[in-house]
Amino acid sequence: MTTQSPLVTVPTLPLEEPVLIFTVALTIFLVGPLLVKKFGQPGIVGIVLFGVAIGPGALELVEHTDAIVLLGEVGLIYLLFTVGLEVDLQRFKDAPENAALFGLASFFIPFVGGTLVVMVTLGFDVWAAMLLAAVFASHTLLAYPIVNRLGVTKNRAVTAVFGGILFTDTLALIVLAIVTGAIGGEFGVWLFVEVFLALVVLFGATAFLVPPVSRWFFQSLSEESYFEFLFVMVAFFAAASLAEVLGLAGILGAFVAGLALNRLVPQGGTLMNRIEFVGNAFFIPFFLLHVGMLVDPGVILDGPRTLQVTAVIVLVMLAGKAVAAWLVARIQGYSRTEFGVIFGLSTGQAAAALAITLIGFEAGVFGEHVLNAVVLLLLVTAVVSPWLTERAATSLALEREVEPGEGARDPNILVPLSHHAELQERLLDLAFVLKGDRGDEPVHVLTVVQPERDEETETQVAAVRQELEEIAAFGGAAEVPVETEARVNHNVASGIVQGALEVQANQILMGWDASGSFRHRIFGSIIDQVLKRTPLPVLISRLGHPINTTRRLFVVVPFGADHHEGFYEAVHTVKRLAASLGVPVTVLVVEGSAHQYERLFGLVEEEVSKEFDEVDRWNALVPTLESRTEADDLVVVVSPRRGDVGWHDDLATLPARLAELPPESFIMIHPRQGEPEYDRQFLRLE
Repeated sequence: MTTQSPLVTVPTLPLEEPVLIFTVALTIFLVGPLLVKKFGQPGIVGIVLFGVAIGPGALELVEHTDAIVLLGEVGLIYLLFTVGLEVDLQRFKDAPENAALFGLASFFIPFVGGTLVVMVTLGFDVWAAMLLAAVFASHTLLAYPIVNRLGVTKNRAVTAVFGGILFTDTLALIVLAIVTGAIGGEFGVWLFVEVFLALVVLFGATAFLVPPVSRWFFQSLSEESYFEFLFVMVAFFAAASLAEVLGLAGILGAFVAGLALNRLVPQGGTLMNRIEFVGNAFFIPFFLLHVGMLVDPGVILDGPRTLQVTAVIVLVMLAGKAVAAWLVARIQGYSRTEFGVIFGLSTGQAAAALAITLIGFEAGVFGEHVLNAVVLLLLVTAVVSPWLTERAATSLALEREVEPGEGARDPNILVPLSHHAELQERLLDLAFVLKGDRGDEPVHVLTVVQPERDEETETQVAAVRQELEEIAAFGGAAEVPVETEARVNHNVASGIVQGALEVQANQILMGWDASGSFRHRIFGSIIDQVLKRTPLPVLISRLGHPINTTRRLFVVVPFGADHHEGFYEAVHTVKRLAASLGVPVTVLVVEGSAHQYERLFGLVEEEVSKEFDEVDRWNALVPTLESRTEADDLVVVVSPRRGDVGWHDDLATLPARLAELPPESFIMIHPRQGEPEYDRQFLRLE
């Protein structure tokens, strides 16, 4: 309500005006996370606590309007979609048995034990007990930044936890589907049959429709980059709607859609950064605010029930996760330190726990005591999980032998663009994927203008700078810093090489349009001159499809390339590209030993799924690629420069022949020259 006067409108509490409520909400989204992070808490805790403070159960500053409820439910769907999107499917595929063992043990031991304890100690009925046990049987990797900072993410036990989250969260959501189905009707065999059939339809429809339709859309219709974001929004909300039509929770559909789109939205790319930006800045905070406003602090003060529920679920969760971690450690032969790391990681609770609790609360399965208790659980695990993980991961890092090559360099990439280059955004997307989330070095974009008459040169430079401003905005959307420069030089290649020196680039990425080149030249005048004038690694790419739709990497390695000074750095680039895209690698060794190169690739940091085959002669390479590659594959060739060790004359004609293959997408990596010591930082000496 408001009190009006001739000049001003004075709002009264609780606020009901949409603009005022929106202003308060955005202020909380800004201030809440900043404040709690000073106390070592996750940002989501701050928004929930502020929601509690301003809500009907506390200060009553803001009315819990239908708009907040609507945006909260949308944020809930969005949150579970991002959970599915961020599951590391590649690490799961690398060792599925380890991830499955940990995931199943980490879910079922706390779930079964928790169900029994909650029924006995708290007097819950079986459905409420099962759903509450499912809440803390899942886990969120709150302490991931710690293991990442300490460099132990590649440890076998840690990767099992990363893959295991696929099982824990999926099973928790399935329990949610069963419980909500049971309370809505009579319990019986048909309930499980209906839920099973609904799950089959949901998983089947999403898995078989979303990836191919998405791939087609990204390749054919994404004329403007924001269309890709809108398409993704349509896809996961459609999956959520399908889940609700089937009688399941919408969050399960969103989670499954996230899994289906997982491989098509690479980490570090423009699309992923847009999804995270919109979610983290708007939709997900509204969900957290909505949850906070539902919490009634007075329930805690009215009696010990909330504290009792909190104590039970915290103790049962910690005990169950500890038993699961101990059992898996015994079976897998993990050390005591590795046990400590996986126990600490698996105790984190956030996204899935809060989402399931809210659904249970709205369905009438849980009361206010449970909702309050789960919020307190989040506060407890926000302290306990990082503390346990920090102690164990520090010991694990000290036990590890420090090997050259651990800790990726921050790629400092120079991307020269021609004035009217086609597919510039694809080339920049490739640069962003190569960088991933490594470091703060910007991508340097350079256009060299050849001088004509003064007036025409000035006009051309002005036009180029305008185009470069648009390119910088494109980089800003991907949250990758982009620095642009337009320089004037009579020789374009000379301008590119000089620009690389001035920005201290350690890699040059150039695009090739497959146009005809002069005799004895591989790519044409400018690119060939750059290759002759710089010792830096130069990547020449032709991308016939968006980089995020890549299914597989086929890497061609010529015999003798392993003796090149920049071989290991080139291998590092290949493996970093595969890891960022989350795709498997097939290495084709031409006229060499696959076993030898398998050993050499294993010395280079960055773990990826890979296999090795031999091609006995050069004239069999293109037919082999033609028979094995498909339209969405990417061929990467490690190609020493002409005359360098590892060079073969067939490499001169290979780019033109690759351009005619179905993928129409390839990258020629010309390794660094003349600095053999540089390679040692990429090695894992065993």
